[in-house]
Amino acid sequence: MQLAHDLTAHDGEQNQVEPENSDTTNSAPALLAWMTVVVAALGYFVDVIDLWLFSNFRVASLRDLGLTPSQITITGAFLINCQQAGLLLGGLLWGILGDKRGRSSVMFGSIILYSVANILNAFVTDVSQYAILRFVTGIGLAGEIGAGVTLVCEILPKHQRGVGTTIVTGLGVAGAVVAALMGKYLEWRIAFLVGGMMGLALLGLRFLTHDSSMFAKMEHAEGIRRGSLRLLLLSRHNCLRFLSCIALGIPIYLSMGVFATFSPEIAAAFGFSGTIEISSVLLATSVGMTVGDLFAGVLSQKLQRRKLPLGILLISLCVVQGAIASGYATNETSFVFLCGLAGLFGGYWACLLTTSAEQFGTNIRATATTMIPNLIRATAIPLTAGFVGLKHSMPMHETLWILVAGSSVCAFLGLFYLKETFHRDLDFYEE
Repeated sequence: MQLAHDLTAHDGEQNQVEPENSDTTNSAPALLAWMTVVVAALGYFVDVIDLWLFSNFRVASLRDLGLTPSQITITGAFLINCQQAGLLLGGLLWGILGDKRGRSSVMFGSIILYSVANILNAFVTDVSQYAILRFVTGIGLAGEIGAGVTLVCEILPKHQRGVGTTIVTGLGVAGAVVAALMGKYLEWRIAFLVGGMMGLALLGLRFLTHDSSMFAKMEHAEGIRRGSLRLLLLSRHNCLRFLSCIALGIPIYLSMGVFATFSPEIAAAFGFSGTIEISSVLLATSVGMTVGDLFAGVLSQKLQRRKLPLGILLISLCVVQGAIASGYATNETSFVFLCGLAGLFGGYWACLLTTSAEQFGTNIRATATTMIPNLIRATAIPLTAGFVGLKHSMPMHETLWILVAGSSVCAFLGLFYLKETFHRDLDFYEE
């Protein structure tokens, strides 16, 4: 294939190579394309259910395993970090595999691994077994969203890919709502079994997905390095875009990974009367994020922009998180309401994943787009470690403010560096 340097690529870089005649005519036939969107959305839906099951059942499952209340916080944070470490490793492995072997193969393999691992979670008898299985589950969960968003972005015309990714992320995040409902009405071992079996039931639909024409064309091109970490991390422009996307997502995970997951500890420190239910907080946050994802996607399509919706929702999210950290919630109802608002404004997740896929060439797109959400998820490791460590040495409101301020600064720096990509043609390579 003859390659031509794209001298007019965004931010003036010289390291991107674009095939001649690249255009949205490379998109898949409409019916097949939208069937792929639906399958990717259902896959992410089950992925999110299994991802958030432990957060809903952290207290109940660890209490059932014989841990004391003082042990539950520390051990729960450790198990969350085991899962996040698995996501970190899985993001790297599945991302590279997606660029070398294809996006659909990753969607198939990841769902098998996390479904089986979640079923085995139902049979744990001690913390060591729990830790190993949360780590393995994390590896499996890492592949779904990156491969799905990459594939959807590549098979849809540029003016429709934001719609496709909004459907995927909107339906996917709704999985957290189902996980929260399971936390309210199911016993924890039964819930893990149900989550795992839902994934296995979805496997048949995976045969309806096929890789994009962009990927197929790249497979026959000579001299194209695929899934290269050197191209991603040793190129200054690529690396900064990569880090910017990660930084932009940290406040979202602060809402889910700290405010919602550790809501009982926060409520106790702020002196709420009664016991707050994690499932209620996660349900409110998840419902808010589902609505927010749909809103962000529609707003992006209406404005024909990515960065403006990202900025509007990020500012709103930081204000709400500041209100929570300042103690504006004085009881369970107001705390749940503010967490729901944080979920709503954290709905820029849809726009963030779309713009992440649009930042990079076809030969490293799956690697970047799969690693980014999992590295964002992995920020739960420093966030939970900071929460657990700081709350013992300072008041709760100061602990939360440090986390809010740190994540907000990172996010705004990331947003500032990223370039607008709404109208970008994705049929190009990184050189």
